[in-house]
Amino acid sequence: MTLKITFHGHSTFSLSDGTSNVLIDPFFTGNPQAKVTADEISCTHVLLSHGHEDHMTDAVSIAKRCQATVHATFEITSAMEREGIENTEPANTGGRVRTPFGSVSFTPAFHSSSFNGEYMGMPLGIIIEIGARTVYYTGDTSLFSDMKLIKELYKPDILILPIGDRFTMGPEHGTIAADWIGAEITIPCHYGTWPLIDADVSRFNPRKTRVELLEAESTLEIQPSQ
Repeated sequence: MTLKITFHGHSTFSLSDGTSNVLIDPFFTGNPQAKVTADEISCTHVLLSHGHEDHMTDAVSIAKRCQATVHATFEITSAMEREGIENTEPANTGGRVRTPFGSVSFTPAFHSSSFNGEYMGMPLGIIIEIGARTVYYTGDTSLFSDMKLIKELYKPDILILPIGDRFTMGPEHGTIAADWIGAEITIPCHYGTWPLIDADVSRFNPRKTRVELLEAESTLEIQPSQ
């Protein structure tokens, strides 16, 4: 089956296998790169890497309207439940949750995590098995050597990683991460949204992967691996 990856700006993505529609880190309201509103988004699942406004601002409204299942840390899903979200799948680093589309697993990430002043657990990366492919969404993180172990454990086909610098990896460290993972396709994100993360994309030049630079609301269609 074909996997469709749609970039919504900043670090927000949708993954669709034709049946399930997985929304990652929904940030539309207040996102300078967004070309659609949160009300225009439909999904079956919402995946949250951590608890910052630029990753979960629209999580409650979208999950409630779509009756979507939310996958995140126990702290985040507990906060979602207090907001009236009924379908949650709490998990943490190293855990795997089976889903209708495949599975969701969480990996370490080096960052911070809070929302409206409340601690939201550890920041995480996300491994998504969907559409006969494995996607590694690193979340907001620095470069760290255990990315080599993540490659060994999950063998991701598609890598999505930040290159905006200051709060995450910059282009140079992102280049190293992309070459360590060696995925078939790498999609950079979390850059250019505001001046503080206006990184020079030309300095992101890994050699062991195909880089796809996506504009907001563009879709990449990926066929099953042979």
